[in-house]
Amino acid sequence: MNTEWVSVPGVVVRGHRVASGLAPDSPYPRGTIELQLPFFRALGLDLSPYFPATLNVSIAPLTFQMRAPEYTFRHVAWTDRHPPEHFSFSRCRVGFNERFYDGWVYYPHPETKQRHFQNPSLLEILAPYIPNLDYGAEVVVMVNPREIALATP
Repeated sequence: MNTEWVSVPGVVVRGHRVASGLAPDSPYPRGTIELQLPFFRALGLDLSPYFPATLNVSIAPLTFQMRAPEYTFRHVAWTDRHPPEHFSFSRCRVGFNERFYDGWVYYPHPETKQRHFQNPSLLEILAPYIPNLDYGAEVVVMVNPREIALATP
């Protein structure tokens, strides 16, 4: 794949912990990602090599907008707790401790999401497990500018 990446600095922040299933009040004890994976695989995107949780990276003060993601799946009925949702995915790379990891920006479309909204400065990323990565860590995220638009406030 020939991608011209754009690098953006970010900081790992704590999310709602629903994607991982670690939120004490989550209705999804196994996590939303684990429940969604079979649906995405059936639609043509196998995310099983990645850690079943989102890596939340604040790129503030920048914001992002999905422009033309590699994958968009509409009306994914992955749970009976709320109506189907739309999801988009764009390849990315996460740099930490002088090493880069391939991953995907995971974007549940806010217009179909009923809970746990993210601000437009927060990238949710599916990546392999990254050793020693914790909240507050500084990372570099590389995105495809044809798929994700970055903007300053």
